Amino acid sequence: METYGYLLDIALILLSTKILGIATKRFHLPQVVGALLAGIVLGPAALNILKETNFLVQLSEIGVIVLMFSAGLEADLHELKKTGKASFIIAMFGVLVPLAGGIGVGYIFNKESIIANDASASILLQNIFIGIILTATSVSITVEALKEMKKINTAAGNAILGAAIIDDILGIVALTVITSVTDSSVNIVVVLLKIVAFFVCSLIAGLIFYKLMNFLNNRYHRDMRRFIILAFTFCLLMSYCAEEFFGVADITGAFIAGLIISNTERTKYIANRFEVVSYAFLSPIFFASIGLKIVLPKMSMGIVMFAVVLTIVAVITKIVGCGLGSKFCGYSNRESMQIGVGMVSRGEVALIVASKGQALGLMSSSILGPIIIVVVITTVISPILLKMAFKKG
Repeated sequence: METYGYLLDIALILLSTKILGIATKRFHLPQVVGALLAGIVLGPAALNILKETNFLVQLSEIGVIVLMFSAGLEADLHELKKTGKASFIIAMFGVLVPLAGGIGVGYIFNKESIIANDASASILLQNIFIGIILTATSVSITVEALKEMKKINTAAGNAILGAAIIDDILGIVALTVITSVTDSSVNIVVVLLKIVAFFVCSLIAGLIFYKLMNFLNNRYHRDMRRFIILAFTFCLLMSYCAEEFFGVADITGAFIAGLIISNTERTKYIANRFEVVSYAFLSPIFFASIGLKIVLPKMSMGIVMFAVVLTIVAVITKIVGCGLGSKFCGYSNRESMQIGVGMVSRGEVALIVASKGQALGLMSSSILGPIIIVVVITTVISPILLKMAFKKG
């Protein structure tokens, strides 16, 4: 029997994200905060009106792909080239400092007297894995806030985008290293070769697509609608190939697809069309879906203390780590703060990493609650802190 409940789900998400988005804007906060809160309020953590379904998961995945594709279209490729070395250094600091912070928190709290431990891995590996969870960055939240504030093309904005992509790669490497200890089928050398192959193939695909766009532009310059189909097809193919063949996040493929198209003559037209679809439909569903994932379990006092300390360390280590990396690369104090704050959000990335670790016995089920709290708080406060960091004066 066919069901049409998904239509009501979408209607509720679109309405609630808009209402709460307007409400948060009245308090001079980014509207993305309202969209995130809408998912939390409607989901299992609060009213329990909506639950995550396969349809919403897949739709939200398209939403984040389009969001990162749009970010690539709006990014300044020449500026990103300039910040390449700086982005790598910022990402390195942004991984190492949270990693150390997470290991430290695990060393203090990850004891049988505080946390019930049902993980099969050693305590040391568990603590390292807690650190790896803190290295995660969900740049999609930051991208939406930067776009809303029209700061995506600033020096700090480009540094955040570049560092976030490299952070994703470093996160994959770190996760592969620790999982290879418990899973003999995982080979770190193969993973590294796949990452290198992805960027080589992206360069080749970019050159081919760039020439194709120029050819079609000269031949069919009057009918521009076909460029939208071509661009979106290229975005989806890059996203699919990144995840399926190279083990790189699909949003990285989407972002690179946007960067490639950003050098063509039809960039502005394509970006405007995608902006409408993203704003009106896909982005609200993606941000609300993050809230729908949140299910707060029952926690003891020891777990609550662990969650509070882990959240504080998660925020501070990203700001300090990325901020130090930025200062090292010559950015001003103001820009360093903006970059550090822009990397705070853990979002759905931390949840994915945590679930993978739990399946491999690298993380106790008791730790999932604190990780969820870290995700909620860093996701909600990240755009708020970002607006404060970019505020004049």
